[in-house]
Formats: sequence, structure tokens, C-alpha cells
Amino acid sequence: MPSSGQVVYDAQQVLECYGDLVLRTAFMMLKNRADAEDAAQDVFLSFIRTKPVFASAEHQKAWFLRVTLNRCKSILRSAWHQKTQPLEEAFPEQDFTERETGVMQAVQKLTQNYRTVIYLYYIQGYDTAEIAQILGVSQNTVLSRLARARKQLKGMLEGEVSHV
Repeated sequence: MPSSGQVVYDAQQVLECYGDLVLRTAFMMLKNRADAEDAAQDVFLSFIRTKPVFASAEHQKAWFLRVTLNRCKSILRSAWHQKTQPLEEAFPEQDFTERETGVMQAVQKLTQNYRTVIYLYYIQGYDTAEIAQILGVSQNTVLSRLARARKQLKGMLEGEVSHV
């Protein structure tokens, strides 16, 4: 990310600053590295073509997240994607402990809405008001989704522990 809160417009710098964020977000949504890479490419092409103007670096980061989430939703809705069965892929280049792997697998089992708020809140560090703005929903909706997602995760993870 830009160190002094500055907005970045150079394509190479934008890719360096936001490439990992966009790819991880897309992978979290699509659960498939190839689809995530396609979505990330589309997001950066959109940035280059539209040349959006940002008020701050935080606004720019939110734009990349919003466009990534929207692109992933489009991919998930497409007829082609619904007719294909993705290969099981591990998280890219990550070494997780057994416990972390269990948590990440549980998160991947959540519905898209719950998975998204968990990702934005815990991984990206956004507060609920910022998540509401990014997703275009009310803050109460975000709070409800977080609470329900936590409850589902707790149930899934306690179920794993009791079966060990």
C-alpha cells in the first residue's frame, strides 16, 4: 500500500500495491486459483480503462475491493461457471497449521455473504461501517452477517473438535 496515504495511478505501482489484495479476495470468493487470476486481471484492466479518480488511498483500496467482489459475483453467476466443477486447490503458497487449515476450510464452507464479511473484517481489517459502504448494505446487515457467520463457524469447528 502507499506508505503516506497517497493515491497511486501508475499501472506497475498499482499492481504492486493492490495485486495481492485483489488476488486473495478473488480466491476467497471463487475458491479456484485460475478463476481468481482471471478476475484479478479483469479488475486491473477495468482500472486501466476507466482511469477512476480517488480522493484518498483508502478510497482507492475500497474501489479495488468493491470491483473485485462485483467481478467475482459476475463470474459465480455465469452459466459457464455453474456448469463446471472446480478442481480442489489449496490456498496459494501458504503454510497453515492444522488448526488454521480447519478454520480456513470452515470459512470456505460459509455462504458467499458470510465469507465476504468475515474476510473483510478479520483479514483486511475493515470495521463494520467500512464493510457496509464497500458492500452497499447497512451496517446492521454487516453486524448480522458477522454474528451469523461466527455462529456457523463455531458450530463447524466445535463439531470437528468433538469428532477427534
